[in-house]
Amino acid sequence: MQEIGWFLPSWPLQFGQLALFGMLLIAGLLGGELANRVASLPRVTGYVLVGIACGPHALDLVHAPLFAGARVFIDLALGMIVFELGHRFDFDWLGRNRWLALAALGESLGAFFAIYAALMYFDYPSLLAAAAAAVGTATSPAVVLVVAQELRASGQITERMLLFTAVNCVFAYVALTLLLPFLHLEHEASWRSAILHPLYLLAGAGLLGFIGSQFLLGLAKWLGKREDRQFVLFVALVVLVVGCARALNIPVVVALLTLGMLARNLDYDHVLLPLRFGHASQLLFVVLFVLSGASLDFGGLETVAVVTAVFVAVRFLGKAVAILALGRLSGLRAGGAGLLSLSLLPMSGIAVVMVYDTAALYPRFGAELAAVVLSASALLELLGPLATQFALRRAGEAHPEA
Repeated sequence: MQEIGWFLPSWPLQFGQLALFGMLLIAGLLGGELANRVASLPRVTGYVLVGIACGPHALDLVHAPLFAGARVFIDLALGMIVFELGHRFDFDWLGRNRWLALAALGESLGAFFAIYAALMYFDYPSLLAAAAAAVGTATSPAVVLVVAQELRASGQITERMLLFTAVNCVFAYVALTLLLPFLHLEHEASWRSAILHPLYLLAGAGLLGFIGSQFLLGLAKWLGKREDRQFVLFVALVVLVVGCARALNIPVVVALLTLGMLARNLDYDHVLLPLRFGHASQLLFVVLFVLSGASLDFGGLETVAVVTAVFVAVRFLGKAVAILALGRLSGLRAGGAGLLSLSLLPMSGIAVVMVYDTAALYPRFGAELAAVVLSASALLELLGPLATQFALRRAGEAHPEA
């Protein structure tokens, strides 16, 4: 005879990863709304704070199995953000305004050399300082795009912020890739590997982005200008390119930026509708930033506090000096250079990916690079969204009520 209540669950209840994932989503959503409504902070900041609260430094609810299960959502969120950023890269605009292209490149170079000089002052090895400077150049595409969308921001500062972010993300990846031959040779790899590996990474990412753009434009022309169909097509292409890039061991970010840039600039027949990922993207952004907050490591911040503070300060100054020097020549309105520099403060979470990719090749060098870069990334994950929100509001380009 069966015991009464045999069908009841065991006690204490054992919640699976799916239930925990759902609770994190709800907590992130509520945290973002509270941060925005109570303190007028960006919702992104609320998402990150919830992630930190659920991470190993507080409640310790987020573990490796949850990250593994959410990997597809993280990849899709990053893919959509980077693709949309690339889609805003207008070659005609840069062709008409050559000073704008120089300002975008100058901003990247300014940050690179400022960080490099600062780390050399602290007696870091030259190759390590250069790699950290390359990684630190990139502005977070996720933060600037999500904050701009939240504020319904539009105008000169907003458009330049997004364009400069796309440029410095490409610059960071290309610069780090060009340093790979020296890293290979330092670790006694063959000269063939030292030359062919970087060439494979850059050429492979560019070719994959080009093939994807041709595929996208051809299918969009055949499907017609229907928003629902093109939305599915955009998402499908992003997922396909991410999967192919991972299978081929080439940089996902460069492939997606290339896909977005070429899809816009090779669309001679204007078959693509304006890119709108809609409400589905908001779900992915909550996942991305909550888990990003949970993965932040503040453990080594105390030991490298001075270096981290200098890293953040010179990174901002390097960008600001270049923008101040070239801003007016490129048509930037008076007073806009400082606000544009401030809006670019968020450091890219892609920097973490770049560090881990380097560590996968050479673990010891990757660990040294992580010690320099990840503390700055953790700090700017909190300060960056506030700076971008302040800059766009002060520029008068925020229209959240629209």
